[in-house]
Amino acid sequence: MRPTGKLHLGHYVGALENWIALQNEYESFFLIADYHVLTTNLDTKDIYQNSIEMLIDWLAVGLNPELSPMFRQSQIKEHTELNLICSMLITVSRLERNPTLKDQIRDLHIQNTVYGHLGYPVLQAADILLYKGSVVPVGDDQVPHVEITREIARRFNKQYGNVFPEPEPLLTKFPRLAGLDGNAKMSKSLGNAILLSDEPETVQKKMRKAAIDPNKTKKETPGNPDICTVFSYHKFFNPEAAKEIDKACRGGTISCFECKMKCAEKISEFLSPIIEKRKHLESNLNEVKDILADGEKRAKQVAVKTMNEVHDKMKLG
Repeated sequence: MRPTGKLHLGHYVGALENWIALQNEYESFFLIADYHVLTTNLDTKDIYQNSIEMLIDWLAVGLNPELSPMFRQSQIKEHTELNLICSMLITVSRLERNPTLKDQIRDLHIQNTVYGHLGYPVLQAADILLYKGSVVPVGDDQVPHVEITREIARRFNKQYGNVFPEPEPLLTKFPRLAGLDGNAKMSKSLGNAILLSDEPETVQKKMRKAAIDPNKTKKETPGNPDICTVFSYHKFFNPEAAKEIDKACRGGTISCFECKMKCAEKISEFLSPIIEKRKHLESNLNEVKDILADGEKRAKQVAVKTMNEVHDKMKLG
């Protein structure tokens, strides 16, 4: 995950919930992808602080550093070495066909694509292969990147001998949470996100502006929950009442404001233990930094072992 500071509900629904479950099923590695930030922003002054903020959120939601190392990509130099090798195993035309890259360029209004941005799926491949990932938990928009990783692993193994497994994408069951404005993706940069650190009054304030069925102008007007952003939140954070709310909305027996406040209450109930743990970690930053240092030490050991195998297969050392 790229470190852009505090995380939001979209990160939890789209990734973190799945990671929490998977850490008990798989040997997992949680990567703070700080080099990847450079693909769209060369300003590095906040990367370290943003990494700490993101790590705090990871720990607050329940990722366990005793089970899985958490580490910064930039501190494991083997990422860049393997990235260089992987970049020799894929063509420019193949990278230019990557649909996720095309979407990013369009959404961010990028006029001139830099070499590193074109090649960032190759760096992602190195991130995965360095730890011999067998499955990669992703949203559907990231599946093309896993396929590129598989192609690179296949090419390396054919050229030099078997080192890397071909990883499989592991799709999240609730892959994307819409933004408060109804945008297809919750995003801090779009100003349509509820942060994992938002207090109840902030959640209420944000929910007041959430997108609804535009045709439901009054309480008694029948609404369509299928096109209501607020109802999509109910389905995740208030599932036990979702059917009742659906019926009330369609029957015109609940106002949009009431519906929003019920949703805000459930979201705040969900966030309460996360915020409590977050405050503890913010008051004990040395504990967070120790977790990071330990994770980087453990990740380094695996990365070095993998690169020794790569060097051996390539007759480089």
